[in-house]
Amino acid sequence: MRQFGIIGYPLSHSFSPAYFSEKFLREGITDACYDAFPLATIDDLPQLLKLHPGLCGLNVTIPYKKKVIRFLEEGNDAVKQTVACNCIKIVNNNLYGYNTDIIGFENTLTPFLQSHHNKALILGTGGAAHAVEYVLKKLGISYVFVSRNKIGKQNCINYTDLNESWMSIYKLIINTTPLGQFPNTADCPPIPYKYISAQHYFYDLLYNPAETTFLKKAKQKNAIVKNGAEMLLIQAEESWKIWNE
Repeated sequence: MRQFGIIGYPLSHSFSPAYFSEKFLREGITDACYDAFPLATIDDLPQLLKLHPGLCGLNVTIPYKKKVIRFLEEGNDAVKQTVACNCIKIVNNNLYGYNTDIIGFENTLTPFLQSHHNKALILGTGGAAHAVEYVLKKLGISYVFVSRNKIGKQNCINYTDLNESWMSIYKLIINTTPLGQFPNTADCPPIPYKYISAQHYFYDLLYNPAETTFLKKAKQKNAIVKNGAEMLLIQAEESWKIWNE
């Protein structure tokens, strides 16, 4: 039995185990299983691999997309450029890293882009934020990171810096933080929502709940909104392709 799974902490929000279980059932895949492996620290990864020698692949989610890199035998070009990994293929006990967030984000972002979405605010600076950065660079969209703490970070501002001027110029706003994720659904990134217009495009990488407070506030102002559910499906299928190549 080939075993696959997801590592992160916590994992109560993750749809991946249910998605892959349903996929295996639907497609008649009987030689594989998929499990959730919540790791309190990334240093527990070697022990996990020892306990589950049948592991062939792992997805990686918050907060380990950057921290997992030191365990990789090698990362592909996307991993090297983003310094983030969300998919691991295990071959002869060696871990090979990939970033499937990139294709998932690009394929779901672009259908709704308009000409005035040429400047973006990336909320957060974690592993997913760098996959977003990679795609925006490819598309020629200029961007600025927004963080609670910008010390030592280039091209980054504080949430407290955001005002009407920033919001009027940067009409593409992408949330890569866990703020608003189940079970803390009332949370949202601290941006000045009163300056949202119908020209804005709000993209939230979160998918649980389907409509976060971040998206709800944007929808109330008739902005374009998109959650991360479709991105999840695409990156999951890309992971499956990688594991079976």
